[in-house]
Amino acid sequence: MKRARDYGIEIGILRTGSFNAITDVPGVKVGQVTIKEGDSVNTGVTAILPHDGNIFQQKVPAGIFVGNGFGKLTGYTQVEELGNLETPVVLTNTLSVSTAMAAVIEHTLSQPGNDRVMSVNAVVGETNDARLNDIRGRHITMEHVLEAIRDADSGPVAEGNAGAGTGTVCFGFKGGIGTSSRVLPATRGGYTIGVLVQTNYGGILQVNGVPVGQELGRYSFRTTVNEYKEDGSCMIVVMTDAPLTSRNLKRLGSRAFAGMMRTGASGSNGSGDYVIAVSTAEELRIPYSSESLSEEWREIRNDEMDLLFQAVAEATEEAIINSLFAAETVKARNGMMIEALPVEKTLQILRKYNRIKER
Repeated sequence: MKRARDYGIEIGILRTGSFNAITDVPGVKVGQVTIKEGDSVNTGVTAILPHDGNIFQQKVPAGIFVGNGFGKLTGYTQVEELGNLETPVVLTNTLSVSTAMAAVIEHTLSQPGNDRVMSVNAVVGETNDARLNDIRGRHITMEHVLEAIRDADSGPVAEGNAGAGTGTVCFGFKGGIGTSSRVLPATRGGYTIGVLVQTNYGGILQVNGVPVGQELGRYSFRTTVNEYKEDGSCMIVVMTDAPLTSRNLKRLGSRAFAGMMRTGASGSNGSGDYVIAVSTAEELRIPYSSESLSEEWREIRNDEMDLLFQAVAEATEEAIINSLFAAETVKARNGMMIEALPVEKTLQILRKYNRIKER
C-alpha cells in the first residue's frame, strides 16, 4: 500500500527516519492484531512498547495532553501525578478497554522480576468503531491483546485497516492506523520523534494545506446526502529518544495536537482526543526500586524545544494523512459502507494547488 510520500506529498521541512514510522525511535516496537469476521466484526488491538525490557522495572518518563476529554484513557491520573509510564500503551475500541487493561495487567504480573508487584497502572486508549464493528459483541479477548504485545517488533508498521484502526472512520472516509517520524539534525541532537495515530474523527479534511474535503464535497456541516456525524476520536502516541521529563513531554503532546488540527479536525464535542508522549532515553529511565534518595538527570532546555515541537507537529500531520491513504473501503453490517479516500481525485486536487513534488 502506498503512503503519502510515495505520491510526492511531502509534509513539513524535516527529514523522516528510515521507516518513516514510530519504530524509527530506537527500541520502540509495535504489535497489532486485526480482527475481521464477515461484515459484522472489524476491530483490533495495537500495542506500542517504549523498550524491550521490563517496562515496570524500568519506567519511562511520560506526559499526557488532553485535547478533548470525551474518551476513555485509563491510567491518566497516575501518569499526570508521577510523570512516568510503566506498561505498554495499548489502543483498542471503546468497549474493549477493560479487557485490554486486564491483559496489560496480566502481561506485567507475569514478567520475571515482577512477582511482588501489587499495583499496575495500565495505559489503554480507545476510539469507538461502532459504525463498522459489532462493538457490543466485545469480540476482543485478553489473548488478542497479549498477542499484540508479544508479537511487537521494530521495522515497518501496518497502516490503515490494521489493529485498532480496523473499524475507524476519519473525515467521513475510512480511517485507521497511521505513523510517521522526524529526525533532528545532528547539530540539534540528532533525536528522533515517532508518532502513531488511531484516526476516528471528523472535520474538513486538509492535505498538505489543501482543502481536499471541500474540493471533494465531503466534510462536516455540509447539508447534503454526504453529511456525516463529525464526532469521533483520535489517539496519538508520541515516542522520542530526546531526554525529556514529563513536563516537556506534555508540552510536546500539545504540539502533536496542533498537527492534528492542521489536517482540518473540528475537535468536536464527542471527540476524545489524547496525546501520550514518552521519552525512551535510557539515562532517564526510572527504576522501580533504588537505594538512592534522589534521581539525577539532564534534559533538554526549554529554549531548545522549538525544533522538537516542529518535528512532532509534522509527524502527527503526516501520520494522520498516511492513515487515510493506506485505508481500504469497508462494507459492514446493515448495508453500511465507508469508502476509502479517493486517492486519484485527491492527487488531482493537490496538483491543482501545486502541492505535490513530481518525481
